[in-house]
Amino acid sequence: FNPGAGGWPTIRHYNKETGVGGAPYKKKTDSAMCDELKKDEYMQAYVEEAAGTALCDVATKAGCDAQQTEYIDKWAAKSLEDRAAQFARLTKMKEADPKLKPEAKAWMQKRQTILKQLGIEAAEL
Repeated sequence: FNPGAGGWPTIRHYNKETGVGGAPYKKKTDSAMCDELKKDEYMQAYVEEAAGTALCDVATKAGCDAQQTEYIDKWAAKSLEDRAAQFARLTKMKEADPKLKPEAKAWMQKRQTILKQLGIEAAEL
């Protein structure tokens, strides 16, 4: 951990995945971090990425963008086993390529969150 690396302010988040060491915010643009996170879209993306969640509600589709809505429509019609297999596939893809671009990782995380909301728990057991 190198405080101030990349400039000030230094933003870190802590969750189960990062452990006690946490992880730094990875900038998405060439703007200063404070300017980037002033924009709602970047702040929301950061919170969702760091928390491993999404504001998208599959039941009402509130808070979902067009890409998420299309994904919900596609996977809601699939079986529990198909959704569990897709969740496992996404997990393997994330683990296999630690150098994924932040956008690709965020979209994988959003898909996994949608699949969880659609129900995969029984098939995982």
